[in-house]
Amino acid sequence: MTTSNNIKLIGIDLGGTKVNIGLVQGNKILQKKYAKLPLNPKNEWEVINLIIDLIKEIKSNHKISGIGIGVPSILDREKGIIHEVQNIPTWKEVPLASILIKEFGIPVFLDNDANCFTLGEFHFGKAKNCKNLIGLTIGTGMGAGIINNYHLIGDANGGAGEFGMIPYLDGIFEDYCSGKFFNTFYNLSGEEILQLAKQGDKTALEAFEQLGKHLGNAIKTILYAIDPEKIIIGGSIVKSSAYFDASLKKSIQLFSYKETLKNFEFVYSTTPDIAILGATSLYYNRVQINDKTCR
Repeated sequence: MTTSNNIKLIGIDLGGTKVNIGLVQGNKILQKKYAKLPLNPKNEWEVINLIIDLIKEIKSNHKISGIGIGVPSILDREKGIIHEVQNIPTWKEVPLASILIKEFGIPVFLDNDANCFTLGEFHFGKAKNCKNLIGLTIGTGMGAGIINNYHLIGDANGGAGEFGMIPYLDGIFEDYCSGKFFNTFYNLSGEEILQLAKQGDKTALEAFEQLGKHLGNAIKTILYAIDPEKIIIGGSIVKSSAYFDASLKKSIQLFSYKETLKNFEFVYSTTPDIAILGATSLYYNRVQINDKTCR
Protein backbone atom coordinates (compact mmCIF):
# COMPACT_ATOMS: atom_id res chain seq x y z
CA MET A 1 0.00 0.00 0.00
CA THR A 2 1.28 3.43 -0.91
CA THR A 3 -0.01 6.26 1.29
CA SER A 4 0.08 9.92 0.33
CA ASN A 5 1.01 12.78 2.59
CA ASN A 6 -1.26 15.00 0.51
CA ILE A 7 -4.41 12.95 1.11
CA LYS A 8 -6.53 13.45 4.19
CA LEU A 9 -8.85 10.65 5.28
CA ILE A 10 -11.23 9.99 8.12
CA GLY A 11 -10.86 6.72 10.01
CA ILE A 12 -13.64 5.48 12.27
CA ASP A 13 -13.46 2.71 14.86
CA LEU A 14 -17.02 1.79 15.83
CA GLY A 15 -17.16 -0.33 18.96
CA GLY A 16 -20.02 -1.81 20.90
CA THR A 17 -20.07 1.03 23.43
CA LYS A 18 -18.13 3.88 21.82
CA VAL A 19 -16.95 5.38 18.56
CA ASN A 20 -13.47 6.80 17.89
CA ILE A 21 -12.84 8.95 14.84
CA GLY A 22 -9.62 10.42 13.51
CA LEU A 23 -8.45 12.81 10.79
CA VAL A 24 -5.49 11.04 9.19
CA GLN A 25 -2.82 12.24 6.79
CA GLY A 26 -0.33 9.58 5.69
CA ASN A 27 0.44 7.65 8.88
CA LYS A 28 -0.31 10.53 11.25
CA ILE A 29 -3.53 11.22 13.14
CA LEU A 30 -3.98 14.99 13.07
CA GLN A 31 -7.11 15.16 15.20
CA LYS A 32 -9.33 12.78 17.17
CA LYS A 33 -12.88 12.72 18.48
CA TYR A 34 -14.53 10.24 20.82
CA ALA A 35 -18.10 9.62 21.93
CA LYS A 36 -19.97 7.01 23.91
CA LEU A 37 -22.85 5.32 22.12
CA PRO A 38 -26.39 5.62 23.52
CA LEU A 39 -27.01 2.80 26.00
CA ASN A 40 -30.46 1.91 24.68
CA PRO A 41 -30.94 3.59 21.29
CA LYS A 42 -34.57 3.76 20.18
CA ASN A 43 -33.68 3.26 16.52
CA GLU A 44 -30.72 2.96 14.16
CA TRP A 45 -30.63 6.70 13.45
CA GLU A 46 -29.52 7.66 16.97
CA VAL A 47 -26.13 6.09 16.36
CA ILE A 48 -25.98 7.06 12.68
CA ASN A 49 -26.64 10.72 13.48
CA LEU A 50 -23.97 10.61 16.19
CA ILE A 51 -21.44 9.36 13.64
CA ILE A 52 -22.50 12.02 11.13
CA ASP A 53 -22.12 14.78 13.73
CA LEU A 54 -18.64 13.57 14.68
CA ILE A 55 -17.58 13.47 11.03
CA LYS A 56 -18.83 17.03 10.55
CA GLU A 57 -16.86 18.20 13.59
CA ILE A 58 -13.61 16.62 12.48
CA LYS A 59 -14.07 17.33 8.77
CA SER A 60 -14.45 21.04 9.35
CA ASN A 61 -12.81 22.88 6.42
CA HIS A 62 -10.51 20.02 5.44
CA LYS A 63 -10.70 18.44 2.01
CA ILE A 64 -11.38 14.78 2.76
CA SER A 65 -10.73 12.12 0.10
CA GLY A 66 -12.49 9.22 1.79
CA ILE A 67 -13.86 7.60 4.94
CA GLY A 68 -12.91 4.17 6.27
CA ILE A 69 -14.94 2.47 8.99
CA GLY A 70 -14.30 -0.61 11.11
CA VAL A 71 -17.49 -2.18 12.50
CA PRO A 72 -18.00 -5.05 14.98
CA SER A 73 -20.22 -7.20 12.78
CA ILE A 74 -20.57 -9.06 9.53
CA LEU A 75 -21.17 -6.91 6.48
CA ASP A 76 -21.41 -6.61 2.73
CA ARG A 77 -18.25 -4.74 1.74
CA GLU A 78 -19.32 -4.09 -1.84
CA LYS A 79 -22.74 -2.69 -0.97
CA GLY A 80 -21.59 -1.04 2.25
CA ILE A 81 -24.33 -2.68 4.33
CA ILE A 82 -23.81 -3.63 7.98
CA HIS A 83 -25.68 -6.63 9.36
CA GLU A 84 -26.56 -7.60 12.92
CA VAL A 85 -24.30 -5.56 15.17
CA GLN A 86 -24.66 -7.58 18.39
CA ASN A 87 -23.83 -4.69 20.73
CA ILE A 88 -26.09 -2.22 18.88
CA PRO A 89 -29.42 -4.10 18.81
CA THR A 90 -31.17 -1.58 16.54
CA TRP A 91 -28.62 -2.19 13.75
CA LYS A 92 -30.02 -5.15 11.83
CA GLU A 93 -29.36 -4.04 8.25
CA VAL A 94 -27.86 -0.57 7.93
CA PRO A 95 -26.69 0.80 4.53
CA LEU A 96 -24.14 3.00 6.28
CA ALA A 97 -21.90 3.59 3.26
CA SER A 98 -24.69 4.95 1.06
CA ILE A 99 -26.00 7.11 3.92
CA LEU A 100 -22.59 8.73 4.45
CA ILE A 101 -21.87 9.04 0.73
CA LYS A 102 -25.17 10.90 0.33
CA GLU A 103 -24.33 13.13 3.31
CA PHE A 104 -20.71 13.98 2.43
CA GLY A 105 -20.26 13.11 -1.26
CA ILE A 106 -16.98 11.20 -0.78
CA PRO A 107 -16.07 7.47 -0.98
CA VAL A 108 -16.86 5.35 2.09
CA PHE A 109 -15.37 1.90 2.78
CA LEU A 110 -16.39 -0.58 5.48
CA ASP A 111 -14.86 -3.68 6.98
CA ASN A 112 -14.92 -5.75 10.14
CA ASP A 113 -13.17 -4.00 13.05
CA ALA A 114 -10.74 -6.89 13.59
CA ASN A 115 -9.77 -6.68 9.92
CA CYS A 116 -9.09 -2.95 10.34
CA PHE A 117 -6.92 -3.63 13.39
CA THR A 118 -4.96 -6.22 11.40
CA LEU A 119 -4.57 -3.92 8.40
CA GLY A 120 -3.42 -1.16 10.72
CA GLU A 121 -0.67 -3.32 12.21
CA PHE A 122 0.26 -4.62 8.74
CA HIS A 123 0.65 -1.16 7.22
CA PHE A 124 1.63 1.00 10.18
CA GLY A 125 2.53 -1.14 13.20
CA LYS A 126 4.56 -4.07 14.51
CA ALA A 127 3.57 -6.40 11.67
CA LYS A 128 4.50 -4.06 8.84
CA ASN A 129 4.61 -5.94 5.52
CA CYS A 130 4.35 -9.35 7.23
CA LYS A 131 3.46 -11.92 4.56
CA ASN A 132 1.15 -14.13 6.64
CA LEU A 133 -0.39 -12.57 9.72
CA ILE A 134 -3.23 -12.95 12.21
CA GLY A 135 -4.39 -9.89 14.12
CA LEU A 136 -6.18 -11.00 17.29
CA THR A 137 -8.30 -8.42 19.10
CA ILE A 138 -9.32 -9.26 22.65
CA GLY A 139 -11.46 -7.14 24.92
CA THR A 140 -15.06 -7.81 25.90
CA GLY A 141 -14.99 -10.32 23.02
CA MET A 142 -12.51 -11.93 20.65
CA GLY A 143 -12.08 -11.27 16.93
CA ALA A 144 -9.40 -11.70 14.30
CA GLY A 145 -8.25 -10.57 10.89
CA ILE A 146 -6.20 -12.65 8.47
CA ILE A 147 -3.47 -11.44 6.10
CA ASN A 148 -2.46 -14.11 3.58
CA ASN A 149 0.35 -13.52 1.10
CA TYR A 150 0.31 -9.76 1.84
CA HIS A 151 -3.46 -9.41 1.31
CA LEU A 152 -6.45 -9.34 3.63
CA ILE A 153 -8.17 -12.66 3.05
CA GLY A 154 -11.18 -12.50 0.77
CA ASP A 155 -14.44 -13.77 2.24
CA ALA A 156 -18.16 -13.53 1.63
CA ASN A 157 -19.39 -11.53 4.62
CA GLY A 158 -16.36 -10.01 6.36
CA GLY A 159 -16.61 -12.77 8.95
CA ALA A 160 -13.42 -14.75 8.33
CA GLY A 161 -11.32 -15.10 11.48
CA GLU A 162 -14.14 -15.60 13.98
CA PHE A 163 -11.97 -17.98 15.98
CA GLY A 164 -13.69 -16.85 19.15
CA MET A 165 -16.86 -18.64 18.02
CA ILE A 166 -15.16 -22.04 17.75
CA PRO A 167 -16.55 -24.53 20.32
CA TYR A 168 -14.24 -24.99 23.32
CA LEU A 169 -14.82 -26.82 26.62
CA ASP A 170 -18.43 -26.08 27.60
CA GLY A 171 -18.73 -22.97 25.46
CA ILE A 172 -16.66 -21.19 22.82
CA PHE A 173 -13.13 -19.76 22.84
CA GLU A 174 -14.46 -16.24 23.40
CA ASP A 175 -15.93 -17.37 26.73
CA TYR A 176 -12.45 -18.27 27.99
CA CYS A 177 -10.14 -15.87 26.13
CA SER A 178 -11.75 -12.47 26.66
CA GLY A 179 -13.29 -10.30 29.35
CA LYS A 180 -16.21 -12.72 29.41
CA PHE A 181 -13.95 -15.20 31.23
CA PHE A 182 -13.60 -12.91 34.24
CA ASN A 183 -17.28 -11.97 34.25
CA THR A 184 -18.49 -15.57 34.04
CA PHE A 185 -16.09 -17.36 36.35
CA TYR A 186 -15.05 -14.62 38.78
CA ASN A 187 -17.97 -12.17 38.62
CA LEU A 188 -15.52 -9.34 38.00
CA SER A 189 -14.73 -7.08 35.07
CA GLY A 190 -11.36 -7.23 33.37
CA GLU A 191 -10.39 -3.89 34.92
CA GLU A 192 -11.43 -4.99 38.41
CA ILE A 193 -9.45 -8.21 38.27
CA LEU A 194 -6.43 -6.36 36.86
CA GLN A 195 -6.41 -4.02 39.85
CA LEU A 196 -6.58 -7.01 42.20
CA ALA A 197 -3.69 -8.69 40.37
CA LYS A 198 -1.60 -5.54 40.78
CA GLN A 199 -2.19 -5.87 44.53
CA GLY A 200 -0.96 -9.47 44.47
CA ASP A 201 -4.38 -11.06 44.97
CA LYS A 202 -3.91 -14.84 44.53
CA THR A 203 -7.32 -15.43 42.95
CA ALA A 204 -6.76 -12.69 40.39
CA LEU A 205 -3.28 -13.98 39.55
CA GLU A 206 -4.68 -17.49 39.11
CA ALA A 207 -7.43 -16.09 36.85
CA PHE A 208 -4.85 -14.52 34.54
CA GLU A 209 -2.80 -17.72 34.53
CA GLN A 210 -5.88 -19.65 33.42
CA LEU A 211 -6.68 -17.02 30.79
CA GLY A 212 -3.18 -17.43 29.36
CA LYS A 213 -3.61 -21.20 29.16
CA HIS A 214 -6.93 -20.88 27.34
CA LEU A 215 -5.59 -18.20 24.99
CA GLY A 216 -2.63 -20.44 24.23
CA ASN A 217 -5.06 -23.20 23.26
CA ALA A 218 -6.86 -20.76 20.95
CA ILE A 219 -3.57 -19.75 19.32
CA LYS A 220 -2.63 -23.39 18.80
CA THR A 221 -5.96 -23.93 17.06
CA ILE A 222 -5.20 -20.97 14.80
CA LEU A 223 -1.74 -22.38 14.05
CA TYR A 224 -3.25 -25.69 13.00
CA ALA A 225 -5.82 -23.98 10.78
CA ILE A 226 -3.91 -21.04 9.27
CA ASP A 227 -0.16 -21.45 10.02
CA PRO A 228 0.77 -17.71 10.10
CA GLU A 229 4.29 -16.46 10.67
CA LYS A 230 3.07 -13.96 13.26
CA ILE A 231 0.10 -13.30 15.52
CA ILE A 232 -0.27 -9.82 16.96
CA ILE A 233 -2.55 -9.40 19.96
CA GLY A 234 -4.42 -6.16 20.49
CA GLY A 235 -7.38 -4.83 22.43
CA SER A 236 -7.82 -3.96 26.09
CA ILE A 237 -6.34 -7.30 27.18
CA VAL A 238 -2.85 -6.08 26.23
CA LYS A 239 -2.51 -3.90 29.33
CA SER A 240 -2.81 -7.10 31.42
CA SER A 241 -0.28 -9.11 29.39
CA ALA A 242 2.34 -9.17 32.15
CA TYR A 243 -0.01 -11.36 34.20
CA PHE A 244 -0.78 -14.01 31.58
CA ASP A 245 2.22 -13.90 29.23
CA ALA A 246 4.13 -16.73 30.95
CA SER A 247 1.22 -19.19 30.96
CA LEU A 248 0.37 -18.23 27.37
CA LYS A 249 3.90 -19.01 26.20
CA LYS A 250 3.92 -22.26 28.17
CA SER A 251 0.66 -23.33 26.53
CA ILE A 252 1.89 -22.49 23.01
CA GLN A 253 5.03 -24.57 23.57
CA LEU A 254 2.80 -27.67 23.74
CA PHE A 255 2.04 -27.24 20.01
CA SER A 256 2.73 -30.52 18.19
CA TYR A 257 4.79 -29.17 15.29
CA LYS A 258 7.99 -27.83 16.85
CA GLU A 259 9.40 -26.74 13.48
CA THR A 260 6.41 -24.43 13.07
CA LEU A 261 7.21 -22.75 16.38
CA LYS A 262 10.73 -21.96 15.17
CA ASN A 263 9.25 -19.77 12.42
CA PHE A 264 6.42 -18.27 14.47
CA GLU A 265 6.15 -15.38 16.90
CA PHE A 266 3.40 -13.53 18.70
CA VAL A 267 3.68 -9.92 19.83
CA TYR A 268 1.48 -7.40 21.59
CA SER A 269 0.20 -4.31 19.85
CA THR A 270 1.53 -1.03 21.20
CA THR A 271 0.66 1.35 18.34
CA PRO A 272 -1.83 4.00 19.55
CA ASP A 273 -5.15 4.24 17.67
CA ILE A 274 -4.16 1.45 15.31
CA ALA A 275 -7.82 0.69 14.49
CA ILE A 276 -8.31 4.25 13.18
CA LEU A 277 -5.20 3.99 11.01
CA GLY A 278 -6.34 0.58 9.80
CA ALA A 279 -9.73 1.96 8.82
CA THR A 280 -8.09 4.55 6.57
CA SER A 281 -6.08 1.81 4.84
CA LEU A 282 -9.41 0.54 3.44
CA TYR A 283 -9.37 3.59 1.17
CA TYR A 284 -5.92 2.83 -0.20
CA ASN A 285 -6.66 -0.88 -0.59
CA ARG A 286 -9.76 -0.15 -2.67
CA VAL A 287 -8.48 2.82 -4.64
CA GLN A 288 -5.14 1.17 -5.44
CA ILE A 289 -6.61 -2.30 -6.01
CA ASN A 290 -4.85 -2.62 -9.36
CA ASP A 291 -1.62 -1.09 -8.07
CA LYS A 292 1.05 -3.74 -7.38
CA THR A 293 2.37 -1.61 -4.54
CA CYS A 294 -0.93 -2.07 -2.75
CA ARG A 295 -0.40 -5.06 -0.50
